[in-house]
Amino acid sequence: MKAKLKNQKAKYFLYLCLSVFVCGSIYAVKAQNDGSQQNQTGRGGTFAIVGARIVTVSGAVIENGTVVIQNGKIAAVGANVSIPGGAEKIDGKGLSVFPGMIDAGTNIGLSEIGQGVNASVDVSEVGTMNANAKAIKGVNPFSAYINVTRVNGITTVMSYPTGGLIAGQATVINLNGSTQDDMAVVREFGLVINFPRIATFGGFGGGGGFGGPPIDFSEAVKRRDTQLEELKKLFTAAQNYLRARDAFAKDKTLPFVPADQRYDAMEAYVRGTKPILFIAERERDIRGVAKFVGEMKVKGIIVGGSEAWKAADVLKQNNISVIYTNVWNLPVLDDNPYDEYLEAPAKMQAAGIRYCIASGSENAVVRDLPYHAGMAAGFGLSKEDALKSVTLYAAQVLGVDS
Repeated sequence: MKAKLKNQKAKYFLYLCLSVFVCGSIYAVKAQNDGSQQNQTGRGGTFAIVGARIVTVSGAVIENGTVVIQNGKIAAVGANVSIPGGAEKIDGKGLSVFPGMIDAGTNIGLSEIGQGVNASVDVSEVGTMNANAKAIKGVNPFSAYINVTRVNGITTVMSYPTGGLIAGQATVINLNGSTQDDMAVVREFGLVINFPRIATFGGFGGGGGFGGPPIDFSEAVKRRDTQLEELKKLFTAAQNYLRARDAFAKDKTLPFVPADQRYDAMEAYVRGTKPILFIAERERDIRGVAKFVGEMKVKGIIVGGSEAWKAADVLKQNNISVIYTNVWNLPVLDDNPYDEYLEAPAKMQAAGIRYCIASGSENAVVRDLPYHAGMAAGFGLSKEDALKSVTLYAAQVLGVDS
């Protein structure tokens, strides 16, 4: 009798588990197939936010103003704005209206589950030369991380690939849209280069890998120089290729040059019509970037820039902006002050460097961008400039301020 009762309990438990599993599976499938959970777009029409405190950032604060929105765009902002007939009014009394924030340094949309699901990660390609790899092609509009970022006020990002010497082309996107075309602001914004650095430990440019033996400084310099020479050769080869292609287009009697997607992808960058994003941190490497930019006559932007304020002279001389991604990072050297990276934005502001603050993150933590700016405001940066660093300054660095 006891054995029979035990078997019945076991069967009941099994049925219960199966029921929960089946119900959970149905819900999960429904959730996965319901695209409205992500990228749910607002209603069309004309709207007016009235009676709000409007922080324009580019101008004075309007203590009691109106924002008119038509066809998904801001049509008017001011204290005495006429509201179109039929507009839906939104009471903003006691509230503040800010521009959407811009994270100019992320991998959002390119990685879903970083550990264990390789097919959901499209951040980097194999090999050292991937100029033709375009981040916009890998952006997942239905990423679970996009809504949690947008709901915290970040409406635009620059998402970029990593890995290799030339990683690929970054993209500037809105965090709203059901397709990559819907989201694109600047489809191919900049060419990402992991600028060769002197490293006596593991990682790109250092060798040895994580946990590997330290590298002698002179050997690290040699490796940096070898990679830098390789980078220059790639640029020179691209320039020669483009000149040969142009010459053949004008004179068909010249030798035919077969198409090379990688060199074709570099055209706007080697000719200086689009910016190159150099990932660099230390002062010596940033000065190396400035020298490279000057010699190659290209447009440059530093991504990272932990010691950019120390190289203010060459950055300003070569018109190089900085996308600063280190507010929340710890100093690399043991004897550096704990607040070195926290104070860096204020030092760049004082030095006259064109810069912005970015999270330098992927996935859910991109939503923390306003707190990066807030921390910088606690370490010397004015609150006004802190807000500009994630709105107006970011737009200026990305060239989308108009």
